[in-house]
Amino acid sequence: MKKTSWISKLTSTIATGTAAFMLFAGFASAHVTVSPSVAQTSAWQTYTIKIPSEKELPTTKITMKVPEGVAFKQYQPLAGWKITTEKNDSNEVTSITWEVDGDNEGILAGQFQQFNFVVQNPKAEAEVAWDAFQYYSDGSIVEWTGQPSDANPHSITTISEDPAAAGNAAAGGGHANEGHDSAGNEGATGDNAANDDSKANDDTTLGDALNDTVTGEPNNTDTDPGTLKLQQATLIVSILALILSFLGIALATRRKKR
Repeated sequence: MKKTSWISKLTSTIATGTAAFMLFAGFASAHVTVSPSVAQTSAWQTYTIKIPSEKELPTTKITMKVPEGVAFKQYQPLAGWKITTEKNDSNEVTSITWEVDGDNEGILAGQFQQFNFVVQNPKAEAEVAWDAFQYYSDGSIVEWTGQPSDANPHSITTISEDPAAAGNAAAGGGHANEGHDSAGNEGATGDNAANDDSKANDDTTLGDALNDTVTGEPNNTDTDPGTLKLQQATLIVSILALILSFLGIALATRRKKR
């Protein structure tokens, strides 16, 4: 009887720990994120910022700073949200704010909202950090400005010349290769393409990016490597807890038969 009681307590403890771990995993992954997390240098890129409401209050405003070296171009309008930008003395956009408008109650608890915008990535490889400030209806602010290991980390995008990053940029709505058109055909490359008609190329590239946004090209942050690892760890712990639970039931049944 003592052995059965010990096994029962063990399985109960493991089950409770697993539940707590899964709850923590859910909170850990519910950050304000900007995707894609990897993009091509110089690309005109469609980005998506995803804002979940983690409190039992609606989110009514979100402000995002434009990282240094990133050239903000346009945003996608969204019904129920007033969108404004701030500029510096050089007429460069330094931040963008999405705020509830009209009868919109905001992002309610258990919900999330995504906003799309287009920028031109830096020409050189870099890691750009997207600092964001989340405002709740009670006036409280959550600052997503910390390092990856912090409780409220900012989202980071790696700007790379790697061909794999070019594929990621295309999936996110960016114009990955300046030497190819939207159909993938070869054209002018390098400095020649820039010198031919840079304004026309810019307009075409921006159009491609916006078209991808309008048609709903996914920018799924759930494919982020860190999130996937967290999900895998949660699954493994859950399976182990299930196995131990079955083992405890089997031993308890065997003891009763004796």
